[in-house]
Amino acid sequence: MIPLLDLKAQYASIKGEVDAAALRVLASGHYVLGEEVARLEEEFAAYCNARHAIAVNTGTSALHLSLLAAGVGPGDEVITVSFTFVATASAICYTGARPVFVDVEPVTLTMDPTKLEAAITPRTKAIVPVHLYGQMADMDAIRAIADKHGLPVIEDACQAHGAEYKGRRAGSIGVSGCFSFYPGKNLGACGEGGIVVTSNDEHAKTIRMLRDWGQEQRYHHLLKGFNYRMDEIQGAILRVKLRYLEDWTEARRARADRYSALLAGSRVVRAPVAVADRRHVYHVYAVRSHDREHLQHALRADGIHTGLHYPIPVHLQKAHADLGYRTGDLPVSEAAAREVLSLPIYPELTLRQVEQVVAAVEQEAYVS
Repeated sequence: MIPLLDLKAQYASIKGEVDAAALRVLASGHYVLGEEVARLEEEFAAYCNARHAIAVNTGTSALHLSLLAAGVGPGDEVITVSFTFVATASAICYTGARPVFVDVEPVTLTMDPTKLEAAITPRTKAIVPVHLYGQMADMDAIRAIADKHGLPVIEDACQAHGAEYKGRRAGSIGVSGCFSFYPGKNLGACGEGGIVVTSNDEHAKTIRMLRDWGQEQRYHHLLKGFNYRMDEIQGAILRVKLRYLEDWTEARRARADRYSALLAGSRVVRAPVAVADRRHVYHVYAVRSHDREHLQHALRADGIHTGLHYPIPVHLQKAHADLGYRTGDLPVSEAAAREVLSLPIYPELTLRQVEQVVAAVEQEAYVS
């Protein structure tokens, strides 16, 4: 059996360090926003080439607080994409603003800058591109339009730890970048976690207060805040894992390269395609099939687990029917949602297992 993800294998490879970090926190008696979280913030900010990092409890909270710090509120609109996890839109809704969706590029499945300007209205307050599957959106083109209209860009980098665009790290190009540390992410906690990176001093100050009940100091509440604090034990574990992130990333990239080489010239369509000026970190490696359900079932019968990221775009989810979108409004996103299938990819996956997956994919007659 080849799993889609193997967190047990990752834990086994660093068990001694992770256990020691967790026990150190347990012995300290300090379990929320302590020294480990502070050190993680310093180290992750440096990793992203940003001045500040503010650790929170989830990637969704990171997005929510970044939007609030940018001044987004009731009656505003925020432009984003629909081919993403629902949390991107949910964070916008938490502020009282309305998500406005634009379609994605067919090759990268990230925000299509050619669709962006037409979506801007007097109510638009921010733009949130999603760095899908570990590859960054076309940030120069997006920033050019945003700057023209005086709009902040907040990067949804929840799947893109260590990704780069023309040599610049994810999270360092917009006013802020938001990351998730959900266990399955390239850098994952042993539980929930998230972080905001920014080089804007005022945004950093605001987000730090908002995550801890709006306090500037204990019992001095300047803002109406939230309980979005990171647990100290997660900070300690993430510090251990951060030291391995680059090695793990290169292992993912090597496995993705092997997939791509073996699939080259076949009937399988890779989705999305890696772009030369970007460092893709492969949170997900996906293919496209016109009969995805059959392909997925056939692979499962061969002992290969796959995933769907994401089978229903956000604009067609029942939870967001109030936004008024209909089938056909975002044709590229909708086609991708019908066809993408995520293959196993993680640092511990062997190249032999990659070959097994490709052989199983190619023997099916139903792939595009």
